[in-house]
Amino acid sequence: MTPLKILVLNGPNLNLLGQREPAVYGHTTLADVEALCQAAAAERGAEVECRQSNHEGVLIDWVQAAGAAYRAGELAGVVFNPGAYTHTSVALHDAIKGSGVPVIETHISNVHAREAFRHHSHISPAAAGIVVGFGVDGYVLAIDGLLRKARAAQA
Repeated sequence: MTPLKILVLNGPNLNLLGQREPAVYGHTTLADVEALCQAAAAERGAEVECRQSNHEGVLIDWVQAAGAAYRAGELAGVVFNPGAYTHTSVALHDAIKGSGVPVIETHISNVHAREAFRHHSHISPAAAGIVVGFGVDGYVLAIDGLLRKARAAQA
């Protein structure tokens, strides 16, 4: 079986993890999240590449490139915490749909238990799955889900 690779994308303000609203997001930094993802993937015989951007266009470019890598058999999918773009970006929705790459939408907090404007996601209808409210452990759950889907497809 070919080693599987996963792309972990984080959107705007996630570079501030550990200092931004610790009551909501905890004290774990983005570097901690990336190390958690690397370790989880390695334990499962996979690889992870982590990226973060505050810029919507950069995220769109990465999703589109992930689609090409997925079609080439080089990528299992994307774990994506789009941050506030979840609630505003039709362009990211379209990039996910257009690229064909499996995306697991991931949120540290339970967005449905927060402000009303956070209850709607433009990403969810395009996502292969959604993980919300498990803290940073949600990234590991999303990695597990992507790997299960990829391994089932290889079987």
